[in-house]
Amino acid sequence: MFKEAARHLTTLRDLLRFAVSRFNEAELFFGHGSDNAHDEAAYLILHTLNLPLDTLEPYLDAVILPNEKEQVLQLIERRVKERLPVAYLTHQAWQGEFDFYVDERVLVPRSFIYELLGEGLRPWIEYDELVHSALDLCTGSGCLAIQMAHHYPDASIDAVDLSLDALEVAAINVEAYGLEDRINLIHTDLFHGLDATYDLIVSNPPYVDAESVDNLPEEYLHEPELALGSGQDGLDATRQILLQAAKYLNPKGVLLVEIGHNREILEQAYPELPFTWLETSGGDGFVFLLTREQLLGEEE
Repeated sequence: MFKEAARHLTTLRDLLRFAVSRFNEAELFFGHGSDNAHDEAAYLILHTLNLPLDTLEPYLDAVILPNEKEQVLQLIERRVKERLPVAYLTHQAWQGEFDFYVDERVLVPRSFIYELLGEGLRPWIEYDELVHSALDLCTGSGCLAIQMAHHYPDASIDAVDLSLDALEVAAINVEAYGLEDRINLIHTDLFHGLDATYDLIVSNPPYVDAESVDNLPEEYLHEPELALGSGQDGLDATRQILLQAAKYLNPKGVLLVEIGHNREILEQAYPELPFTWLETSGGDGFVFLLTREQLLGEEE
């Protein structure tokens, strides 16, 4: 079918229609940057042809050169046959106005935490300049650490990951944004070996429970297993964070953690903790906030 497409398709509109048909026919899963076949096909084509990602209409009837067509069709075929997330095909992932290099050494960035930095934390951090030190646990591609550096211009940031592979990708992104002097990449397991304290700690740790890991769509199986599952109920890493975070927070320091769909089980496990659940584009059940004082039982 792809060889036949190379002979007969001529315009960007043709390629777009073909890609959407193949994606729908293959019943691909969309959860790594788009939620439907059309948007993902449009992004893949525009990116490959070096066209503006937000401008499709003017180019729909442009005739595609043979070598351009070959590049696009190869990526469409890989998306269908290998079920690779599109971000691994383009080596690019977006969060808000920021784009990052990604490959199969890291999760495709999709944390809601980036939506909350800066203005979203204003009730707890009155001025961004009050954050002088920050920590990103399980940094992966470094995307949250980089956005923290943007929102908190006076902060020095430690970015921690257990995976050396992930830290190699994070280093690419840190260098791309020119933040080598402000972001310190550390190879360790959560807080192990850290001796600093922080005004803000954020974490998007592994949080998928064992049953869900066993039933993940094929696209997710290309992502690092280490970054997805966290024990039987998905909360092994979160428990360690809750146990140790207060020690690493400065007075009035803030902890921000994403836990997926585990709100109910977390609240049942820690009835004494006054979790604040923050509103994100996905709802109010995915990211919680606790202060140092709340973790220590000093503040209700």
